Amino acid sequence: MKKMLLTVAGFDPSGGAGLILDLQVFRSLGFQGTAVVTALTSQNSQKVFEVRPLPAPFILSQYRVLKKDFTWEGLKIGLVGHKSLFPAIREILEDQADRPRVIDPVFRSSSGTWFLERGDIPVFLKTISGQATVITPNIPEASLITGIKIRSVEDMERAAQRIYEMTGIACSLKGGHGRGKIFDLLYTGKIIRLVERERLPVRVHGTGCLFSASLLSYLALLNDLERAWLASLRFTRRAIKKAFVPRRGRAIFSF
Repeated sequence: MKKMLLTVAGFDPSGGAGLILDLQVFRSLGFQGTAVVTALTSQNSQKVFEVRPLPAPFILSQYRVLKKDFTWEGLKIGLVGHKSLFPAIREILEDQADRPRVIDPVFRSSSGTWFLERGDIPVFLKTISGQATVITPNIPEASLITGIKIRSVEDMERAAQRIYEMTGIACSLKGGHGRGKIFDLLYTGKIIRLVERERLPVRVHGTGCLFSASLLSYLALLNDLERAWLASLRFTRRAIKKAFVPRRGRAIFSF
């Protein structure tokens, strides 16, 4: 029987991010995917126009109904969308405590739309504290969490350490939002990995979603965070190279 993964995330009608992309990644890496929808969005590859979070009871209803049929090898939490959903997210994380759990902290879109109020971020961190294998912020998200202005590798190290101290969760800090060469860092209580790579000349919608979904997939396959992280970096880079550019807007991943 095919192994299953679960994503708890928002719906992006462009298919370039959110749960549609997560399910594509899961399938490309050999898993059958299922999804709990947290929010509906009106967006394309360029901009988020509207976000409508779904009620917490409905989110839990989706999860409980799916659980009657399926057993998962791991789960990913993506866009949450509103603080009223935090208790439901916590319940799902606690219920899957014996499996890999990846948190992609989606606070704000690249075009500037806020998915969570800035003041709700500390409550979100408390909600997920100790309830995941790894959290995958990019540089702007890590700055929002820690208050650290990240301008160097040393700043990245400080921010990742601070996130680990705040949540008790390993931190994969993605450096794609910086300038020049890209540095990616994995921190699990000490700096265990720092990878440097050249920036590719293309901007792709949904890179954070793709990376976190692939990280969950490789965690389920390899059962080793460092190996899964390195495999996910390679997978993401290959996917960026294969992305296609629509008639207008940013590139979108293609499988």
